[in-house]
Amino acid sequence: MRLHTSARLLAVLAALTVAATACSTPTSTVSPVGDSAPAASSAAAATPTAGSTATAESTPRPSHGDAYAAALQLTVKGRAPKTGYDRDEFGDGWQDTDGNGCDARNDMLALRLTDLEMQGDCIVLAGTLADPYTATEIRFQRGGASEVDIDHIVALSDAWQKGAFAWDAETRVEFANDPLNLEPVDAGANRQKGDADAASWLPSNTAFRCAYVARQVAVKTEYDVWVTQAELDAMLLVLDTCPGEPLPARGDALDVVIEPSASATTTATPEATPTPTATAASSTDPRFSSCAKAIDAGYGPYVEGEDEEYGWYRDGDGDGTVCER
Repeated sequence: MRLHTSARLLAVLAALTVAATACSTPTSTVSPVGDSAPAASSAAAATPTAGSTATAESTPRPSHGDAYAAALQLTVKGRAPKTGYDRDEFGDGWQDTDGNGCDARNDMLALRLTDLEMQGDCIVLAGTLADPYTATEIRFQRGGASEVDIDHIVALSDAWQKGAFAWDAETRVEFANDPLNLEPVDAGANRQKGDADAASWLPSNTAFRCAYVARQVAVKTEYDVWVTQAELDAMLLVLDTCPGEPLPARGDALDVVIEPSASATTTATPEATPTPTATAASSTDPRFSSCAKAIDAGYGPYVEGEDEEYGWYRDGDGDGTVCER
């Protein structure tokens, strides 16, 4: 009897020893309900597997401005079919949606062009555009060669494939004539863009890309137009270069006059150094294609009535002096 009791005691002690060992060394396969997953599992989850695509939210990014934050809030989906798209789905040509008596095209030309020639209060006959897409000056002439287009920052076809197919007619007309979504630009650049989004096309004037992408984000936010993953990635890459870029609000496009950078780097073939038209014996300075190039070469300013060179350049502010440094 005593021997049987001792055996039972030894068995109990052995069981307690095994239990203590198990408690002090938890296995990696047991995770109590409600507790966080083991660290090893978390690290594995954070590392994309082969063939996976990391979204913008999964990559830590620096603190940026409102445009960047708004871009992250855009809905990301695949592009829908273009079935049913037609320009007339967005209204029959340019409309007067703000009720000022002038259509949106003439409103934007009058806003952006300088040296304006008008017919009445609305019709723009001529003017000079500082083109934000190419950082060049373009002369607009109504009825002449089509050198200036009004671009939809978010193309109508792109919007159609990312939500606009489901809008009512009134919303589409508003979208197509909203100044936030309109910009007078070089016709060649606009036609090169076509209906591309940010993943496929950006202005050659790199100095304008942040403002361009911020406008796209603002338009897509305002009208709940979605983006593809590739498009969002392209937007964020641009906005990474301009921390603090603000998100334009409706109406902001009417308050800000774009002055493209004369020294902007472009993706087009670099322009050759202008060849001065004045001879070495001339008493005038070399003549350049713009004041910006004259200033870069160390020339100017020129005063009306004193310098012959004054007549070569546009006096945008009418103060009697051009090519001011």
